[in-house]
Amino acid sequence: MKAIVFYQHGGPEVLQAAELPTPHPGPGEVQVRVHACAMNHLDLWVRRGIPALRLEMPHIPGSDVAGVVTEVGPEVSGVQVGDRVVVNATLSCGECEFCLRGEDNRCRRGAILGEHVRGGYAEYVVVPARNVLKLPEGFPYEEAAAASLVFLTAWHMLITRGGLRPGEDVLIVGAGGGVNTAALQIAKLAGARVVVVASNPEKAERVRALGADHVIDRSQEPDWSRAVWQWTGRRGVDVVVDNVGQATWMKSIRCLRPGGRLLVVGATSGPNPEDFDIRYVFSRQISILGSTMGTRDDFRTVMGLVFAGRLRPVIDRVLPFTEEGVREGHRLLESGAVFGKIVFRMDEGR
Repeated sequence: MKAIVFYQHGGPEVLQAAELPTPHPGPGEVQVRVHACAMNHLDLWVRRGIPALRLEMPHIPGSDVAGVVTEVGPEVSGVQVGDRVVVNATLSCGECEFCLRGEDNRCRRGAILGEHVRGGYAEYVVVPARNVLKLPEGFPYEEAAAASLVFLTAWHMLITRGGLRPGEDVLIVGAGGGVNTAALQIAKLAGARVVVVASNPEKAERVRALGADHVIDRSQEPDWSRAVWQWTGRRGVDVVVDNVGQATWMKSIRCLRPGGRLLVVGATSGPNPEDFDIRYVFSRQISILGSTMGTRDDFRTVMGLVFAGRLRPVIDRVLPFTEEGVREGHRLLESGAVFGKIVFRMDEGR
């Protein structure tokens, strides 16, 4: 099969087309012919190299997959050849204490498709049958792929972990990422007021169009934490969504009201905030909640809302599944010149 792989960590130039053996399903697994695969910042980190992550080389990135079931392994029920599906990238054993109580994103032997195991930048991928969800008739593969990881992550973070309630104020730090555009829509659906910090006027305008109640353009207003404080009448917000990390951590904490929650799903600017003042945590009784991916129940729930049109993935552009197309996607995402998701349409490379 054709795949886009890397044999060593590095920049976008390490990505290359390769012919690899086609994987076939074992017990409880299905083979999916990939029609669309979307990008995440995770793809960049895996390509550059994550400390302690040891990969089988060549590695195939890609977590967000939608396609058609082309082969079914033994001991599979409820899925058949020809089913149009979207893949849940949260892989779990189904047997440990966390899996048995429905917390499969905490699985002791858990993995993420495209990070720990070979992923979706390929013509075919094999996944557990329990990780596929059937698409409604006519639902676009590109939209399914673009929604799968980011809406799952945002839903688990805001609803399952964060316990977001109607009437609460939510600050989202960063406007253009896939998780943040998903979080904005989910927060509004939950009845919250949302303020977003954007990096430039264009992104500010686009999040207004997505339904943000207030937008702060940090290119015009660098002291955005002060602006948030003023917008809330010096009360602070109930919830902050921060996947930037090191560069924004302390400002995010200052934006919280007493008893507020900081939701952490990533650290794109680095993991070690040097100016972190622990006294804010206990003096304001702040909760810091980490969140990664989501459960199978979360996936079914949020994708049902996507299928119903109540949530819509934001797609920046669709690129061909070619060596140059994938490299271009990585360069664009690294540059920050992206609003929403980049999707690779696999059929165009065949």
